[in-house]
Amino acid sequence: MQRLAFVDLETTGATASLDSITEIGIILVDEHGVEEWSSLVNPETRISGFIESLTGISNEMVAEAPRFCDLASRVYKMLEGRIFVAHNARFDYAFLKQSFLREGIDFSAKTLCTVKLSRRLYPGYPKHNLDTLIERHGLKVTGRHRALADAQLIHQFWEKIQATIPQESIQSAVKALLGRPSTPTHIDLTMIDGLPESPGVYLFYGENELPLYVGKSVNIRQRVMSHFTADVTSAKEMSLSQQVRRIEHIRTGGEIGALLKEAALVKKLQPTHNRQLRRNNELCSIQIKEASEGLQANVAYANELDFATTSNLYGLFKTKREALKALTKIAEEHSLCKAIIGLEKVKAGSPCFGRQLKKCRGACIGDEARLAHDARLLTGLFKLKIRTWPFDGPAYLQEGEEMLLIENWAYLGSARSEADIWKLMDGRDACFDKDTYRILLATSGRLQPLPLSGVS
Repeated sequence: MQRLAFVDLETTGATASLDSITEIGIILVDEHGVEEWSSLVNPETRISGFIESLTGISNEMVAEAPRFCDLASRVYKMLEGRIFVAHNARFDYAFLKQSFLREGIDFSAKTLCTVKLSRRLYPGYPKHNLDTLIERHGLKVTGRHRALADAQLIHQFWEKIQATIPQESIQSAVKALLGRPSTPTHIDLTMIDGLPESPGVYLFYGENELPLYVGKSVNIRQRVMSHFTADVTSAKEMSLSQQVRRIEHIRTGGEIGALLKEAALVKKLQPTHNRQLRRNNELCSIQIKEASEGLQANVAYANELDFATTSNLYGLFKTKREALKALTKIAEEHSLCKAIIGLEKVKAGSPCFGRQLKKCRGACIGDEARLAHDARLLTGLFKLKIRTWPFDGPAYLQEGEEMLLIENWAYLGSARSEADIWKLMDGRDACFDKDTYRILLATSGRLQPLPLSGVS
């Protein structure tokens, strides 16, 4: 006989990594029979008015209750080695796992979700929430939104299916669910089954047509599943997985294609959960120009210059403030004159503030040759130098059966035929892109000029 633990929790909120348990209800079922246990839990934080009204558990009720740390050992012993059965099991499992982790206990168990079990056994019904199961199966209600009462309802549902459905069908459904990776109850498993184990990008959608998140991987299916595995320990992943209703994917020829496609889609679609790859219109760089008295530094913007073809640019920065901060650091590390490089204003022939503190070698007042000063400036900037586009026109990178088309460090798209190439060429609007630049820089040796005559 399988050793089962029917579990329900009440909590202060919906996020396992931030909120706390207020009540635990457990029903143990094994060869010895049925044993029930429950306890209120002091969450060590206030319970909101909304949660109080929903569960009936008040701050006064839990004030003298044991904390989870006081119950952890007992709860762990009850659950150890049993199948963890709950309605929307990921929620309860995530809270217990997080609570155990806070006590230094690594809890893990096979989980059986009765929402998913109901869907498998009763595929003709559209709803499988607990209130629906109560009505459908005539379950006896002793309370709702209290831990032991809801655990009893789950146990009753289990007993109902034992009495009305052949054991072979139940065991087959349980075996299938225990053998599958855990996914949120609202995600259709056919979406997961349709994901390839190959490189590409995936898109998470919520209730509408605006994507929540765009990601990439060399194994799309594995990476998507990792989001749903991590959500029991990550508030960010939990928030994302709770919103996902649809998953789409685009295959690529390899990892570089996936990286480029992800960066392009994030800029185009602006998903709410992607932040780092979003377009930044204030992209700027430190530009070095030659003047009669020596080198001059100023901040140049990507909307004013073509960064792909302009020489003597150093660093890619989101804001002017970031660029000036980097230039200041270089000045301090290489004893540069901040007045000469434009970080400080002084009268001609007057010493800069750094000279007064002996941090400048005196180029501002002629105590140091300007040539020596400028050589140190270039040395300090060397690692930040932006490489100009090395071709006269478009180039490509072959990855699998795909040609990745690039021009001026901008990703034009992927092609599998000459017709695809010409289509991309006709509609191209290539502008320097910092993410594409960074992705391709490490593999720039693989770039080849596009061998098509007449491309302009």
